[in-house]
Amino acid sequence: MTTVRTRIAPSPTGDPHVGTAYIALFNLCFARQHGGQFILRIEDTDQLRSTRESEQQIYDALRWLGIEWDEGPDVGGPHGPYRQSERGEIYKKYSDELVAKGHAFPCFCSAERLDQVRAEQMANKETPRYDGHCMHIAADTAQQRIAAGESHVVRMKVPTEGVCQVNDMLRGTVEIGWDRMDMQVLMKADGLPTYFLANVVDDHLMGITHVLRGEEWLPSAPKLIKLYEYFGWEQPQLCYMPLLRNPDKSKLSKRKNPTSVTFYERMGFMPDAMLNYLGRMGWSMPDEREKFTLAEMIEHFDINRVSLGGPIFDVEKLSWLNGQWLRELSVEQFAEQVQKWAFNPDYMMKIAPHVQQRVETFSQIAPLAGFFFSGALNLDPALFEHKKLDATQVRQVLQLTLWKLEALRQWDKERITECIQAVGTHLELKLRDVMPLMFASITGQASSVSVLDAMEIIGPDLTRFRLRQALELLGGASKKEVKEWEKLFAAMG
Repeated sequence: MTTVRTRIAPSPTGDPHVGTAYIALFNLCFARQHGGQFILRIEDTDQLRSTRESEQQIYDALRWLGIEWDEGPDVGGPHGPYRQSERGEIYKKYSDELVAKGHAFPCFCSAERLDQVRAEQMANKETPRYDGHCMHIAADTAQQRIAAGESHVVRMKVPTEGVCQVNDMLRGTVEIGWDRMDMQVLMKADGLPTYFLANVVDDHLMGITHVLRGEEWLPSAPKLIKLYEYFGWEQPQLCYMPLLRNPDKSKLSKRKNPTSVTFYERMGFMPDAMLNYLGRMGWSMPDEREKFTLAEMIEHFDINRVSLGGPIFDVEKLSWLNGQWLRELSVEQFAEQVQKWAFNPDYMMKIAPHVQQRVETFSQIAPLAGFFFSGALNLDPALFEHKKLDATQVRQVLQLTLWKLEALRQWDKERITECIQAVGTHLELKLRDVMPLMFASITGQASSVSVLDAMEIIGPDLTRFRLRQALELLGGASKKEVKEWEKLFAAMG
């Protein structure tokens, strides 16, 4: 009997997302329930955005939750390398094989030509897609152009008529028309694969038997199925998990809900409670109990108990569940967990040098430094009244700074300062004009310890959360303002 093997393949391009943890949990439970293996693969072919810092955050966040993998970049295994950026030669071999078999072709079209074709198709109310312009170039001509160093991608051929039948473990057979499929790029001009080729090749070579992924990938399933057919490989069983949603039913997004796993760790949630809550996203125990451990979830796991309605990720419900877990700890365990969370020597030593210079008694520490141990702050709008800037400019500074810090992957005082200075310079403001807004947002006080040091210490998740909180307090940004400010932000470079 074939050993069940599942995987998670996150991109290290940002904060570790609760959606990634949710899919990882279900893949882990499915594999363990069947006595199988769970693999972690890093999908880092987006060279511009992928970082090792983000990759490490993924490992740390999943391990904090209690999710462990049998094979991966950091633990090794028989099917490595487990980073896609280190598998370039493998993808090239299989891309060349598809071209040789006539299932794919080199495409030399410029971005300008492709934009023009799509614009014309949209003007004619047609589905925008590649028009097959390079599909009929003779193989020897194409090879000569490649040898001459001409930039090109490799595209797969897809049928233009009929339907593809996708067998989904949750929905049964789903029919998707081939007329909705584009001739997918498989290899980019930089020689790296796209998601489609890399995933099919890796899943096959790593012996993946079941692929549980988010339902946003269901519409593109025919292209994956066709690639398996072209290679003559047996495809894994497919399962498209319902997407996590905000309480207003929109797709979970950081604009409406904190989506970073490390945010919840930093806010003082228990990993057991967080994992328990993710387990309840579209799934339930046979006896419908609310509170259960990972071991209990694995023991009773049945993929058929996943419901297709978009599960609601509600922070209030998560907080309630976390409270249940907290109250079941012994007093000793509770004290130990609190200490581990924020009152540990490592964290205290980061704060102590900044506080020591500003207090005359220990009793002054809590009023001065309480924000280091808080989540949301009780902000006073009066703190944001500015001598030089009007209310709109204040919100603009906060929004641009937030966007700048959201893109920051190496979190240290120097780079945080550079982000704030870049916003100030672009808006022709001095640092001293911007800093009062940082003090107000991050510390909830007009003055405190060095706010730049504080931002480094409390970390990216709480810093960004508090800037969002300050923006919301002041009325947020209208759609029109967001458009205008996004242009400003793009011009900052």
